[in-house]
Amino acid sequence: MKQSKLLIPTMREIPNDAEAKNLQLLLRAGFIRQVSGGVYAYLPLATRVLKKMYAIIEEEFEKIGSVEIKMPTLLPSSLLENTSEVGYDDKAYNLKNRTGKEFVLGSAYEGLISELIGDEISSYKRLPLTLFQIATKYRNDKRSRFGLLRSHEFILSDAYSFHATEESLNEMYRAYQKAFEHIFERLGVKVKGLLGDSQIDEQTDAFEYMALSESGDKIGAFSTGSNYASDLQAATSAFVSKKSHEPNKEIEEVTFAEKENLEEASQALSIPLQKTIKAQLYLADDTPILVLVRADQKINELKIKKHLEAAQLIAADETQSQAYFQTPLSYLGPVDVPDECKIYADLQVQDLANALTGANKEDTYLKNVNPDKDFPVDQYADLRLVQEGDTSPDNLGTLELKKGVEVGRMIKVGTYFSERLKTAVLDENGQHVPVQMGYYELGISRLLATIVEQNSDEEGINWPAEIAPFDLHIVQTNMEDEEQTALTNSVEEMMLEAGYQVLVDDRQERSGVKFADADLIGCPVRITVGNKANEGAVSIKFKQTQAKIEVKKEELVSTLAILLNSEG
Repeated sequence: MKQSKLLIPTMREIPNDAEAKNLQLLLRAGFIRQVSGGVYAYLPLATRVLKKMYAIIEEEFEKIGSVEIKMPTLLPSSLLENTSEVGYDDKAYNLKNRTGKEFVLGSAYEGLISELIGDEISSYKRLPLTLFQIATKYRNDKRSRFGLLRSHEFILSDAYSFHATEESLNEMYRAYQKAFEHIFERLGVKVKGLLGDSQIDEQTDAFEYMALSESGDKIGAFSTGSNYASDLQAATSAFVSKKSHEPNKEIEEVTFAEKENLEEASQALSIPLQKTIKAQLYLADDTPILVLVRADQKINELKIKKHLEAAQLIAADETQSQAYFQTPLSYLGPVDVPDECKIYADLQVQDLANALTGANKEDTYLKNVNPDKDFPVDQYADLRLVQEGDTSPDNLGTLELKKGVEVGRMIKVGTYFSERLKTAVLDENGQHVPVQMGYYELGISRLLATIVEQNSDEEGINWPAEIAPFDLHIVQTNMEDEEQTALTNSVEEMMLEAGYQVLVDDRQERSGVKFADADLIGCPVRITVGNKANEGAVSIKFKQTQAKIEVKKEELVSTLAILLNSEG
């Protein structure tokens, strides 16, 4: 294909508003253009890459029996009623038609596809069944960030499997894990698998795939001594007791009119945060609970919901704090708590002695508070976010926290939707059983951005061979040279016959501009037709390794076959 016939608007300079590395590279190489914040147009080169990515996903999914479907983008708002607990409805784009009926732009299909299965399948004999689609989805975030890594409009592959038994679901779950691994390998992207947060039900298994990146909006916890890896929200650590042996002192009230929180009070009293107790009021299924952690640590609400098996957990506001404690949130503490409010404390709280905490009285704190002596704890449990250096839950090494991008996830949804939608089939005994469901997601536009960030250098992108927009980029240095033109045409014909996809730079530009653009675009191989065209010789450059070699035209096909196999 002639480069003069394609829309490849390369850029010499990085746009001022392009902070993310993937956005800088894709803009400069002419793959995309920003239409508005978080919305991008995919130009010809990006479209070619995406088609190859789609083909890989389709091929690997078809190997495990997954069948492609196409769901509508415009969805009635009523369909979100059964998925609101998943957290999608607050990020939907809402619109109305001319009759006033409300719609949303599609982002979540679990409820819709579960309903479809319930309407069409009534017997276990038609299960298992697994379906997938590749579609543009929409997320109404307050702001987009990091280029294609987080945008308002994005491309996603979402797959769903349906089963009569949990055993069948587990088998398909493992099959999708292998399919994902094959896809990542073929795409040339490095990812880490880790335990995840299902965002559906705290008892539900989830597995995530993260690509490490400083531009990432996720944090993973990784053990230094084992294969343990988890999303920060789902991560746990081994409890290592460090019980204080200080003799208990008598409680003492301290008043600070100008200190508005526990941290400021601890600083004024020269008490380390590790020796303070932060109290947070929650409503767990409308029941008030007080959660205690050390003030230098953060509460993990996912762990609280999972521990209590609560359907809903809401952090109390100032009005609710006044209703239950008659005090602002900043001064809550565990001493003299109302009878209807149970106390749940993180494991590390039990090790404290003579701690500082709120006094349930405005501008007032309590010194020398001791757990179990000065206040009862209904239950101790792991209720905090893990921290860097915590002991790994398997006691092998410590935890490291690393930023990354979530590029895939899978969830054993189980009967969550089928029970709500009354989706059931008859089993072999003629009994109605709820359908088991699995969900499998790949962020394709995120993967595109991640591949670019992981496969690039100062010159531009280095595309993995299987998804490169073209296999070979032929650059003719002088368009006025008839010998060069004849050799370029001959080489192009040879390469096409050999099965390569070829891009030919036939533009009337200086050779330096052509080379710079070729480096930005990043095809695996550049063939330069230059000063030795009269000798029938061309120069080959391999983008990934920067290796160069000069060969005769007659040796080109065999040389490439050998060297590309070696590079691969």
